[in-house]
Amino acid sequence: MNTLDDLFARLARSTFRSRFKLGPKERQYCWDKGAETIDQHAADFVARRLAVATPVNDGKQTPMRGHPVFIAQHATAACCRGCLAKWHQIPQGQALSAEQQHYIVTVIHHWLVLQMNSKG
Repeated sequence: MNTLDDLFARLARSTFRSRFKLGPKERQYCWDKGAETIDQHAADFVARRLAVATPVNDGKQTPMRGHPVFIAQHATAACCRGCLAKWHQIPQGQALSAEQQHYIVTVIHHWLVLQMNSKG
């Protein structure tokens, strides 16, 4: 089992994390924009909202709706530095490296692909 499989198995056992799903509008947005654009949005959100050592309003900086990436961030525990520390072992209090940011976008992308391929 790879790291993402392990992570997604743990996330699936969380009542809070597993309740997040893409709705029809978010699915359509993903289809309309395409994976490359959505991944760029994710990279931008991560860079602007999570990458600094101590983000403004940490724990409240990611909306619960309004963009597929926001929903994916909550579903994958990539929404704040506390969740990144708990679920992804990415330490708080230090800026995210380019590699860590890429990993977070990969996790978000993986969840979105799973959602887009589900019947839900």
